[in-house]
Amino acid sequence: MSIDRIVMAFAGAVILISLALGHFVSPWWLLLTAFVGLNLFQAAFTGLCPLALILKKIGAKPGAAF
Repeated sequence: MSIDRIVMAFAGAVILISLALGHFVSPWWLLLTAFVGLNLFQAAFTGLCPLALILKKIGAKPGAAF
């Protein structure tokens, strides 16, 4: 799996988990959803994604975006 797909899968999983936690545990978990969304937004313009940098360092296969 390429870095691009890992980043998208991880972001989607974190968003779904934080939405569930926001619904069942505390609405404060929705801040995590906002953080992931803002990070994806800035990565679209800057090309800088912290998770992609970490994955590249551990040897994940590069993709088209990162």
